[in-house]
Amino acid sequence: MKKQIQGGYIALGLVSFLWGTTYIASRIGVQHMPGLFIAGLRQFSAGLILVTFFLAKGYKIPDWRSLKTISIQGIFLLCLANGMLTWSLEYISGGLAAIIAALVPILITVFSILLLKHAKFTKLMIAGLLVGFAGIVVIFSDYLNQFSNSSFAFGVGLAILSTICWAFGSVYGSNKKLPVDILFNVGLQMLIAGVIMLVICGFSGKYINPVHAGISSLYALLYLVVFGSLIAYSAYVFAISKLPPTLVSVYAYINPIVAVGLGWLLLNERMNGSMLLGTLITLGGVILVNREFKKQIA
Repeated sequence: MKKQIQGGYIALGLVSFLWGTTYIASRIGVQHMPGLFIAGLRQFSAGLILVTFFLAKGYKIPDWRSLKTISIQGIFLLCLANGMLTWSLEYISGGLAAIIAALVPILITVFSILLLKHAKFTKLMIAGLLVGFAGIVVIFSDYLNQFSNSSFAFGVGLAILSTICWAFGSVYGSNKKLPVDILFNVGLQMLIAGVIMLVICGFSGKYINPVHAGISSLYALLYLVVFGSLIAYSAYVFAISKLPPTLVSVYAYINPIVAVGLGWLLLNERMNGSMLLGTLITLGGVILVNREFKKQIA
């Protein structure tokens, strides 16, 4: 048991670091390929590998009702959330996108209260919500002059919508218990979402022949498939099975720190006092909301 718990901590460390690095890998990838196309290739490739593995082991495609639920989850979490987030990186930095995504735990709490009635708003929870959004305001105070640039504003809008979709999809999925192996479920979500995004890219013209993409973009895509999807998500599933969910949720606080640090180090992205202060304020609000929510459902 002790070894399994230690393994859970190692898996959590992998998730906290690797999911933070995917913002930088995606940022590198979109330099030569459309963001939605990268997201489609990433999910399709990872999904195909997982689904093929489980089918080879003798697993059967789930019934239509389960497949419908899996498809809805895949659309919200991967098509809309991951697709729009990767698309947003054509216009904003990976660090900024990661900070916006740090609001996910807050939004998950809000959707859980509104849709599942698992808890109710308290004064401290509302204070945490205000603190979290105040942190975002502090960060964006340094970007006010860039909002006159429609591309920047569009990228921020995509990142915010992505965060809302991820939170909603997570709450929706938490209420659906399916008779399907969790990794097989994830593989199907990835495969379905990848097909949908690639079809959209085909009709919209948002694609290129990967052979003509820069070598750095191809390496970034390979990194996203192997480390971002296959390894990190498997580690997340293992961690959540060995450690308390409240402990595993710490990854959401570490991802932005990794993304901002690596973006500054590798891509010369902006990192100044306002961004650091705003990030700390935002994470403080997220922690406060989560703590209050967990008190009620404990």
